[in-house]
Amino acid sequence: MQIARTLRKPFAMAALLAALLAFAAKPAHAVSKEIVQLQTQVQQLLDMVQRLQSTLDSHFGVMQNLAQQTADQAVQMNSSLAAMQKKLDAQLETMSNNQSTASGQIQSLNDSLDELRTRIDKLQKSVQDMQTQLQNIQTPPATTVPGETTPGATNPVGAPGAQQPDGQQGAYPPGAAGSPALNGQNAQPAPPTPPAVSQAPPLKETYQAAVGDYNAARYKMASSEFQQIIQYYPYDDLSGSAQFYLGEIDYEQHQYSRAVETFNTMLENFPGNAHAPTAQLYKGLALLEMKRRTDGITELRLLIQRYPRTPEASRARQKLDGMGVRITPR
Repeated sequence: MQIARTLRKPFAMAALLAALLAFAAKPAHAVSKEIVQLQTQVQQLLDMVQRLQSTLDSHFGVMQNLAQQTADQAVQMNSSLAAMQKKLDAQLETMSNNQSTASGQIQSLNDSLDELRTRIDKLQKSVQDMQTQLQNIQTPPATTVPGETTPGATNPVGAPGAQQPDGQQGAYPPGAAGSPALNGQNAQPAPPTPPAVSQAPPLKETYQAAVGDYNAARYKMASSEFQQIIQYYPYDDLSGSAQFYLGEIDYEQHQYSRAVETFNTMLENFPGNAHAPTAQLYKGLALLEMKRRTDGITELRLLIQRYPRTPEASRARQKLDGMGVRITPR
């Protein structure tokens, strides 16, 4: 629009000049040849100006139409970009929620598998114990009744009923030790002494007492009570908790190597125990304290992978961040 106005000013001046020259005729004399030529040129100039004006108006209309179309397209593109951005944000949020759900499901699946593996191991151990007991029942120890001989066996020389070399039956000397008759009474074999059977302590009461002693820092007494639980109830889940506390006691007393072994045993035998994430966390920390940096980092990463939504996983992330280590390996 500004261009058209700029071009119109010289053309308007030219038209005004041509009009003045056309009407500036001499009053009584004929129009000279130069004036006629000038008028002709002015008329041609006016025609060119009109054609140029028409062309400019046409081009200006086209440009204005194109500008309007461009503005409309820009508005449409902005709307499309906003819609795409909104859709992308929704998809990202959905993916994040799905990832969180998948992580929770994977953790639940791992816990279920660990618990199932523990139960299978316990069942196998129980089956083995039952098989051992059945074998002991089916093959009882041989007992010999005094005065009787096993069929096909030969009585030793000098035993009751044994054939002596001279053809006479052997007999105990009167009053000798081992004689069937002593002072007119039959000697009876002494009954076998039954093995001493220790009574198992109550499980829950012992466990609660051990936890109380642990909290009160009576580590020696707590260790003894936890050991009793492991000894008498090796397949109960509280035995796994007892092993965890034993590892904690070793860690508190800076016995890091023994703590790692205890935590390993607990995680292998009771992976579905509620203390499993904490046990794996302190196992990794104990490895770091032992200057086993690579093993400790691996253990903390496994903890984050297996139990991503637990407080122990958050502590593991903070520990790795403080060490300047990536949570996920490259």
